[in-house]
Amino acid sequence: MANNFHYILLTLLLFTVTVTVSSKSMDDVKPSIPLVSFLERLQQTAFNTFNNHSDFDPKTYVDLPLKFPLSVTDHAFQNLPKSSTGSVSVHDLNRFIQTYFEGAGDDLVYFDPEDFVPVPKDFLPKVKNPEVRAWAIKVHSLWRNLSRKVSSEVKTHPEFHTLLPVIDSVVIPGSRFREVYYWDSYWVIRGLLASKMYKTAKGIVNNLISFIEEYGFVLNGARAYYTNRSQPPLLSAMIYEIYHRTGDVELVKRSLPALLKEHEFWNSDIHKVTVSDAQGCTHTLNRYYARWNKPRPESSIMDKASASKFTSVSEKQQFYRELASAAESGWDFSTRWMRHPPNFTTLSTTSVIPVDLNAFILGMELNIAFFANVTGDHSIAKHFQQISDVRKEAINSVFWNANMKQWLDSWLSNNTHEKVHNWDTLHQNQNVFASNFVPLWMKPFYSDASLVGNVLKSLKTSGLLRAAGIATSLSDSGQQWDFPNGWAPLQHMLVEGLVKSGLEEARSLAEEIAIRWITTNYIVYKKTDVMHEKFDVEHCGEFGGGGEYVPQTGFGWSNGVVLAFLEEFGWPEDRKIEC
Repeated sequence: MANNFHYILLTLLLFTVTVTVSSKSMDDVKPSIPLVSFLERLQQTAFNTFNNHSDFDPKTYVDLPLKFPLSVTDHAFQNLPKSSTGSVSVHDLNRFIQTYFEGAGDDLVYFDPEDFVPVPKDFLPKVKNPEVRAWAIKVHSLWRNLSRKVSSEVKTHPEFHTLLPVIDSVVIPGSRFREVYYWDSYWVIRGLLASKMYKTAKGIVNNLISFIEEYGFVLNGARAYYTNRSQPPLLSAMIYEIYHRTGDVELVKRSLPALLKEHEFWNSDIHKVTVSDAQGCTHTLNRYYARWNKPRPESSIMDKASASKFTSVSEKQQFYRELASAAESGWDFSTRWMRHPPNFTTLSTTSVIPVDLNAFILGMELNIAFFANVTGDHSIAKHFQQISDVRKEAINSVFWNANMKQWLDSWLSNNTHEKVHNWDTLHQNQNVFASNFVPLWMKPFYSDASLVGNVLKSLKTSGLLRAAGIATSLSDSGQQWDFPNGWAPLQHMLVEGLVKSGLEEARSLAEEIAIRWITTNYIVYKKTDVMHEKFDVEHCGEFGGGGEYVPQTGFGWSNGVVLAFLEEFGWPEDRKIEC
């Protein structure tokens, strides 16, 4: 019977995908806390009351700190006179909020980093153009604007806050994002390193490590409503970059146990997928999977509206899990996660084995091996070098598409109750996304000159290269992680991978992309006097849009990538900066 089964597999050229998820972990949901549940009710009432206001942001209400105990506040809330639709008068609601709450973000206080100087020594030595240099110094100065310290009130009365207490100062992304975020912090740190702000960079890492020690993983962000999910795992990459600049062995020693714990989290049952190919070779890969099956508190209004087409409780719960898992990916939202794009309700993030996540975990494994060698733990180093080799093989086996010369996400079967999913190359997502090229950021791939040559040709003809940078996708769905938006992290990963390959042609393309990206950031800054979260790569000098909230400014990772690009490539005195 077994031989017959393998014969069928070989004949059909299928892979067999076994998702090693127990029924218990499929139902795994992190419980909410009473404060978050109460603030969601307040958010709903505020929406019913203010729903004609275009600037309504549901996240504001779950970020409000209490002035009084929850029982007192809830009692006053219950006594508000409400209409049959659940709204209250604007006057009553405003008075209630002013009486019982501090302002959203008031539990973080401005902090002047001690390692900030207006013009650091040897700052961006390759930037010779005085106009660009003056702007770069302004971007550098934004680290002061975005630096915060958690208020002592959060530590005194943690039950009054959804903000989680962290010891060291933080650098927030900006605007509605009032707390530290996980993957944003990598590019913030790259910028801080260009700004010679090593202590601030180490403080961010210390805060993220404290999340692993408390929760077993790095949270999406420093809020009680983010404890059910993580974000792309780049902590080891942050530590590597800091160590590369500072040689801080103590940081490496302190980090290693936490990184081992984080690796264990990402290889837990809910995130793990085991693939057995037709030749009987097994590969273990990973996916995003949030421990949540309810509306995301920070976006509860929108999530409920999106789920309204589903009739059964179980369908709604599954959809909510897909939403939260897309948020865990950092790509919230994109046609990348939709079975039938651009239909948002076909979001199926947990059924995707993502290229970039597995590249990030490969990077984590390589970094752990490196750190273990630094600290003298050669057995851990050897083990993680071995499993990184195995993961590289899995990435090539499962994701690589020889025709497109890209790595493609893979879809699991529609039937999530099956333990075995039949999969072939038709189940690769053949749509073009910038994430298809993210493995190039990792040494095992950028060090392969022949591979880089093929990927380079593919990138050039992919349609992603636009007037102002690399597009996220080719699908104009209205979602923010789709065309025509470009995002700083994607520009940086692809550019740095090309540069590190050492190929002259690859570096030339990388510099061209960086010039386009720096230029559009500069022109938008000149127009608006702020840095933006995302940009329209189709039109130089325009910021991005789409998605579930208005465009945000600040902005942590945009600042970091501009500074990192200027550090790498500089800007000659005679090169103009214009669209």
